[in-house]
Amino acid sequence: MVCLLQKVLLLVSVRQIICHTLMILSTPEERPEGTKIGTLSTAYSPPYQLLGRSYLRVNEETGDVYTTEQMIDRETVCPSQEDGYCTISADALAGPEQELIKITIIVEDINDNAPYFETNEIRLRIPEDASIGTRVLLDDKAQDKDVGSNAEIMYHLQGTEGFFRVAQSSSTLELIVERELDRETQNEHGMVLVAIDGGSVPLSAMVSLVVTLLDVDDQCPQFSPDNPRTVSVPGGATQGTTVAQVQAVDPDLGGNSQITYSFSLQISDRAKELFHLDRNTGRISIAMDMRLDSLEEHVLKVVVNSPPCPVEQTQVTVYLQPVLSPEPSVEIKYVAQYRNQTIILRENEPPSLLALLELRDISSVEWVLSLEEDSTAFTLKAQAGNYLLSTTKPLDFELCSKYLVTVVISEARGKRAHARKEIKVLVEDVNDNAPRFEETDYQVTIEENNKPGVSLVQVSASDADSQLYGNVSYRLIHNTHLIFNIDEVTGIVSVLEPLDREQQGEYILTVLARDNGSPPLEAFSSVSIKVLDQNDNQPTFVTPHFVFFISEDIPYLAQVAKIGIVDADEGDNGRVVDVQVLDKHVPFAMDLSQSALRCTGEVDREKHERYDLLLLAVDGGSPQRSSTASVTVFVEDVNDNQPQVLLPSSNLSCLTISPNTRVGSSITKIYATDCDSGMNSDITYHIIAREPIDPSPFQIDTHSGNITLVQQLVAKDYGMHHLLIRVSDRGKPAPLQATVWVNVLVNDMSKQCHLTTAPPYFPRAREPPLPPKPYNLTASCPGLSWLLLLCGLGMMVFSVCMFLVTVLICIRQKNFTRKRTHKREPANEHELKHFN
Repeated sequence: MVCLLQKVLLLVSVRQIICHTLMILSTPEERPEGTKIGTLSTAYSPPYQLLGRSYLRVNEETGDVYTTEQMIDRETVCPSQEDGYCTISADALAGPEQELIKITIIVEDINDNAPYFETNEIRLRIPEDASIGTRVLLDDKAQDKDVGSNAEIMYHLQGTEGFFRVAQSSSTLELIVERELDRETQNEHGMVLVAIDGGSVPLSAMVSLVVTLLDVDDQCPQFSPDNPRTVSVPGGATQGTTVAQVQAVDPDLGGNSQITYSFSLQISDRAKELFHLDRNTGRISIAMDMRLDSLEEHVLKVVVNSPPCPVEQTQVTVYLQPVLSPEPSVEIKYVAQYRNQTIILRENEPPSLLALLELRDISSVEWVLSLEEDSTAFTLKAQAGNYLLSTTKPLDFELCSKYLVTVVISEARGKRAHARKEIKVLVEDVNDNAPRFEETDYQVTIEENNKPGVSLVQVSASDADSQLYGNVSYRLIHNTHLIFNIDEVTGIVSVLEPLDREQQGEYILTVLARDNGSPPLEAFSSVSIKVLDQNDNQPTFVTPHFVFFISEDIPYLAQVAKIGIVDADEGDNGRVVDVQVLDKHVPFAMDLSQSALRCTGEVDREKHERYDLLLLAVDGGSPQRSSTASVTVFVEDVNDNQPQVLLPSSNLSCLTISPNTRVGSSITKIYATDCDSGMNSDITYHIIAREPIDPSPFQIDTHSGNITLVQQLVAKDYGMHHLLIRVSDRGKPAPLQATVWVNVLVNDMSKQCHLTTAPPYFPRAREPPLPPKPYNLTASCPGLSWLLLLCGLGMMVFSVCMFLVTVLICIRQKNFTRKRTHKREPANEHELKHFN
């Protein structure tokens, strides 16, 4: 609209100059070489000459202005012109006087530039407690070198998962928070900002938009479930000895995650004296050197406080052991294999004897040995003052690979424990477990046209055996698709080449996991890979050029032909959403529901014998893809035009011939045309009535329309002859006709004759009435004015020639003519008076 207004203002302001020295033309940019953009002939006479040749050339004879091989690019011609109109100028000379003409070409913009971002990534930082509706200004907007609607850019986001959207006004672009944010759940949001211009076939650009959430103190600390519940401290512990370590976790970051530990006010004063708690680390240690004579139990409650969070508490029960002296000792005599004071036993072995325990007692107190209650896999049996340590069942490495068997020394009577002895038992692994996949069927999706080497999925199989036998390696079996690969160690499945969904949309791979045992054990899993469609195929017409034939009497909205279009993509990417005729001034339109080309206006072969169209098909992908195809529609003729008689121009025309005209001479010729084509325009001529009715000395050639004299004129032939000529085409199913009177006066006088009324015609009873039809020369075929001019000139030349021939004949036959004229004069004058 702005460009149109500027053009109008420009035309008004230079109206006077245009009339004499200025010629304004317009053309879209980037038109191919040889495109006509205007003509100088409407205002100036030839010859024409263009001063200098760069973007334009002119035809010296016609004055038509054409583009050259140097293409007109608006962005190159007017690099700083962001809006308004862009012009180029040229000088030309016109006319014999070589008048100087200033030519101004207004270069119209087309959508040949896609939007672009000046950066590859946009990063924003937003607090995680930003409320819904918070707006953040986006400064990195897209640019477009086009102008007008082609440079109007709309934005939208992809991959936001509903957390954000964009809003734009005339000058700003803002990111709006749509859902509550939580850094601890997702600390970074990645999405794609898409910019689409306003062209008729829109172009687009994309940039990565990354939003990083800033931490706020919105999480409360919690104690780890791995904190110790009970702790035993041996007697004689010194100051600084570590008792236990408690730990609380705050998911926040930095200063927001700092935790302070303290004892609860509910612990005893004795515990406050004996233990120290580090406020920063949560380490509990002995506060003083101590030597106890009896066992003490203390319950320590540790709290963390982080307002406004509620108080979080955990507790540790500490057993302070007394110092016993003298203490009995236990000597271990190993029966089973051992190494470094550790018993080595293969898994799955039946119950076996492990060691002989001898209790050495140097006091007068009677002591006995026993096992703690949690040592259920072992048994201790007294025999001859010693004890036998055995297993009660086969040990399973996968359940427990290392045991600490605690032997308790206690008084025989009081059963009070005085000392403990730990015996280490290490279970050796055997390869009795096969690898096991986390999933039996991995489902993977990937978009086609991926980058080579991209990872698809990481399969994982675990083996309950030890590292020696549980080390799992991976490989693909029955791998007919050599484009896939798996890392033997990590299990990462990758694709080596870009995938094409149109060639194959799904792949199924079989993965083998094998352990390191001898013999090895194996497991299998499948990986199903579904290739997602991208809009990488444009809609394609079944042929780049359609040719159709229609009759010129085709009904309104009748189907011309079906237009076949295919798109190899799927879903919206493969659905053709629009097919349109790009040529606006043709009587055809596309019916998308039927995929058919229909006639939407009058078709007249006499005006247009053929139509050349350009079809545009657009799919429903994002961004959309399109293609074009050319269509040629030939219009077949229908006999809808009757012959038009050009000469004679009236039923009142009259021709005078001499009685001495030779037999075989051409008297006159009927000139008729038919705007139809083929048989519909093949014209024949017939004499259907004569006056007088007697056998006429004149005959007409049915094909050429020439009327010739076929017999020598005699006395009875003097006077007026009227011939009614029927002009008929050979159209089907019924020919169209016209009639004309040819009036011939046989007389030796050379003066012109003229009729005031057309001769009457009374058809025979067996013939249908066929009255002469008047001629409407103004409703003739296109180009009739030129044909009339040529025919008129031809008749003038013919008349002059006939006049000269007549004069020569009259001079040679003067005496004879006088006698004959004297004899026939009364009758001729009478006939002239009758017809006049």
